[in-house]
Parts: sequence; structure tokens; C-alpha cells
Amino acid sequence: MKITRLTTFLLPPRWLFLRIDTDAGISGWGEPLVEGRAHTVAAAVEELSDYLVGKDPRHIEDHWNVMYRGGFYRGGPVLMSAIAGIDQALWDIKGKDLDVPVHALLGGPVRERIRIYSWIGGDRPADTAKAAREAVARGFTAVKMNASEEMQYVDTHDKVERVLENVQAVREAVGPHVGLGLDFHGRVHKPMAKVLMRELAPFKLMFIEEPVLSEHLECLPELAAISPAPIALGERLYSRYDFKRVLQIGGVDIIQPDPSHAGGITETRKIAAMAEAYDVGLALHCPLGPIALAANLQLDAICHNAFIQEQSLGIHYNATNDLLDYVSDRSVFAYADGFVRIPQGPGLGITVNQAYVDERAAIGHRWRNPIWRHDDGSVAEW
Repeated sequence: MKITRLTTFLLPPRWLFLRIDTDAGISGWGEPLVEGRAHTVAAAVEELSDYLVGKDPRHIEDHWNVMYRGGFYRGGPVLMSAIAGIDQALWDIKGKDLDVPVHALLGGPVRERIRIYSWIGGDRPADTAKAAREAVARGFTAVKMNASEEMQYVDTHDKVERVLENVQAVREAVGPHVGLGLDFHGRVHKPMAKVLMRELAPFKLMFIEEPVLSEHLECLPELAAISPAPIALGERLYSRYDFKRVLQIGGVDIIQPDPSHAGGITETRKIAAMAEAYDVGLALHCPLGPIALAANLQLDAICHNAFIQEQSLGIHYNATNDLLDYVSDRSVFAYADGFVRIPQGPGLGITVNQAYVDERAAIGHRWRNPIWRHDDGSVAEW
């Protein structure tokens, strides 16, 4: 079997799909994407195709190493996301060729389903209590919300009070037993993170995500000593080498690698195993499309430390298209009682609707994240 072609599709709302074709008539799908840099990642995939076309798609580990080590410069979001989508598609091909799900090729499942959470609210938290109630009514047992709007290095206490009011409103809306994750989104710098984490202690949070940006990992032990809530991060880290420093420094309780950014199934599995050795939980990052979710669930099936899965159904980014629009069988992601079942079909376990992909690719997208500014005019973290 030989790879004959790699084709990318820019699709609304903000996604990039990849199809790898073979001379055996088997095609695999992946989702290589950096949100807001989809065209850049598509170019990286095209460059990597020079090596891949003509190769046997089943030699996944070797292809991964060539794509990563074969270039003098390595790592970072663009290259690792391109490798990630290719890796997902290669696993999809291998599973389809052998007529088994990917998780069967990785040792078999340790679970049949995994708990999921729903995003509530948008980039600027408002009406989150209503959204939380609606999510719980749909069967979710956990939700996640953005903590704050833009926040200066040292900001005013009215900003802190607004955060606390939003969180209290959600907690009161859903009760004490629904999991509540709070995403600082890297918007908060260490001085204010210390204030917020201390004030948020009474709300019994499921986790606090990205209390500071990942480039400030040395702050985490100090922050962990302040808050009883577990600290989660990792969506902006791209390899086992990035996560090695996280685990060595300590202070992190949950890692959140994204298998569409962190080198795909091959690399994310290794990252998860490293974390398990440190007794750190796994909550894969996935605010993306159906191929990304399918790849995530194959990993959730085999990673013992996975405990909850992000997914994008109904997320505020999905205004023009939603998670299930591009799959032929919408029941493949079986949501029930706050869980989703692991797909059991061959490969990634889903069938992409090629005709609809072609239709929406004619529209495409140029999604960009917002640019925020502080009151003084300086650029703020989004």
C-alpha cells in the first residue's frame, strides 16, 4: 500500500480537515489545525507531502520520526499540528486496513465511555448561569466557563468581584455536585492569579485551567499552594519534551494536550503515559471538529489516567457549522448521562461526509481570534 495524495479542506466554522488517499482505495482522515492559522498549517501539510507520497502509510512511528526529526527545526504549533493531522489520518488508514478501531491497535480499551463537559458562555462571560442550566438539562454533569475578560498584571478588585459573581451564579444554577471547570485562558498574570485563586476556593472547582501562560511554568508550585482546586494546562504545549518540563517542575494536576496540536495520536499517547508516571490526570483538549474528537476518544479508550473529555457540540465558535454536520452517521458519538461512548468502527470510527465537505470547502473560512486591548491601549491576552 502506498500514499498517493494528501488533500486539505478549509471548513466552517474554523476547521481544517485532511484526507490521505492510498493506491489500495483506503483513505484516512485527520484534523491538523491551529485555530486562526489554518492556512499556515495547510501549507505545512503540503510541504510534508513531498516525503509522504509514495510511502507505505502503515509505518506510522517511522513517518512520525522523519516528519519531526527530518527537519533541522522542530516543534512549535504549526509543524506539530501538521504532523498531528497526518498522524491521525495514518492511524485511520491502518485501522480501516485491518478492520479494527485504532484503540484495538494500541492495546485495547480500558473503558467503554468517558465523561464529557460542555462549554458555557463565550469569551466575555455573561449569561453563563442560563447556559449552565441548559447544559445540565441536556445531560451534562460537568461544564467549563471562561473566568474573566482581559486583566492587567495588577488590576482592580471590581474585576475580581465580577469573576466571583459569574462563578457564584453558575454554582447556584447547577448546584454543588455538577463539575465546574474555570478557564483563566492565559489572560491572567501571576499577581492577579494569586488573588483570584485564593478568592475562588469556596466554589469547589473541578479544575482551574491555564492560571498563567505555559511560558510561566515556574509559577505553578507557588499557585498550587494557594488553591485547593486542581491546576490544569497543556493546550499550548506541543510535544513530550514540552510536557517533560511541566511534570518536572510540578504544581500541575491535570494535563490537557490536544491531539490535533501535540503530534497526533502517536505523540499524545506518550505524553499521557509520562503524566501517569507522575500521578497526573489527563483531560484532552478538543474544542474542534468531529475527526479531532474521534482521535481524542481513541486515546481516551487506552489511557488509564483520562477522566474527562472536552468536546465542541454547541460551543459558541460553531455558529455556521457544528460538530456533527460533517459525519454521515450523527449517532456515532453516543452522548448519554454526561458520557460519550468510544466509537467502535474501524480506524477512528467515523465516516466523513465527503459531499458535504466539498460543499462547505467552497466557502472555507478565515477565522481569526479577537484582538483585545486594555484600557490604556496595550494589547491584552485573549
